[in-house]
Amino acid sequence: MEYLVGITLALFFCAAAAGLGMDRERAFYPAVLIAVASYYLAFAVVDGRHEVMLSEIAIAAVFIAAAVAGFKRSPWIAVVALGGHGVMDALHHHLVHNAGVPQVWPGFCMTFDVTAAAFVAWVMLARARGERVQQSFGPG
Repeated sequence: MEYLVGITLALFFCAAAAGLGMDRERAFYPAVLIAVASYYLAFAVVDGRHEVMLSEIAIAAVFIAAAVAGFKRSPWIAVVALGGHGVMDALHHHLVHNAGVPQVWPGFCMTFDVTAAAFVAWVMLARARGERVQQSFGPG
């Protein structure tokens, strides 16, 4: 179920952002990436162990750095990093034993991240070709 919800929510979220033009702001998807990377920090608080928090900070820092690079240099960096975060979700339990992570989270977040990255890449390519993506999803 978490996979279906992750895919559905990502499609809804990204379609709404594109349809409303919210994603036209250069900072939008880098900010999404920072938010996505931050959830494991909250789960580390639930876990309560200092070493888990430090591990999660190190992992989040990689994605936050990618978000900043995506904002400063190319939005493609943020898109690739969002998809990469999905891969990290699939491998997270091999990297850190964070007891605060809900059982359904890795599957949900993995499918959300990968679906969102694919959708955003499609939107960016369509816009680069001069297509009006907004007309497909909402007012524009």
